[in-house]
Amino acid sequence: MTALSVNINKVATLRNARGGNMPNLLQVAKDLQEFGAQGITIHPRPDQRHIRYEDARALPEVVSTEYNIEGNPMPDFLDLVNTVKPTQVTLVPDAEDALTSNAGWDTITHGDYLKSIIDQLRGAGIRTSIFVDPDVRMIEGAKEVGTDRIELYTETYAKNYPESPEKAITPFVKAAEKAVELNLGINAGHDLSLENIHYFSKNIPNLLEVSIGHALICESLYLGFENVIPMYLQRLKF
Repeated sequence: MTALSVNINKVATLRNARGGNMPNLLQVAKDLQEFGAQGITIHPRPDQRHIRYEDARALPEVVSTEYNIEGNPMPDFLDLVNTVKPTQVTLVPDAEDALTSNAGWDTITHGDYLKSIIDQLRGAGIRTSIFVDPDVRMIEGAKEVGTDRIELYTETYAKNYPESPEKAITPFVKAAEKAVELNLGINAGHDLSLENIHYFSKNIPNLLEVSIGHALICESLYLGFENVIPMYLQRLKF
């Protein structure tokens, strides 16, 4: 079975919008695992607009499953993960002002750089994953730099799925088959949802883990409203 790691960035966004500690990020992480999540993912940005570095340092108190920290391996980020030592670090080439991740690594052009980062993280006992587009050449490059896993960037799959699931998934199947051939672990994430996750997981060989945040949080809001409204109405009765 593919493991589900829940990205809790959006929980931190909601908390930060009002200040204070509601929702309580640590309690949410703890509850998600009790509900069955097999990992917690965070993606701190340089401006700390959602997850803060202090959150990253505090989460090991409650994460009893897998702890995955994503981010661009700039000096502050590397200092953070070398201190926290999560289960996995997922390297993502996001720009400082990016709203969300929007491209995978060019593992060939940036091969030497990535190899130096991965060697450092391996020395600290941290598993590494590289965020990549479904391009066989990039998978081959990922193998060359020594990463343990790749994370397939699935935005194009999610975008094209409604029109043609088979066409949408074809490049991802080819990329995954190459990763299996090269003995690379396979993760996936970005815009996966209740609508499209089953077809993806059914067709991608050796899919070890998916990291899902935005869609899962939005779906949880919708699926939860039906329960919460009656609870308020009950409390408003005389």
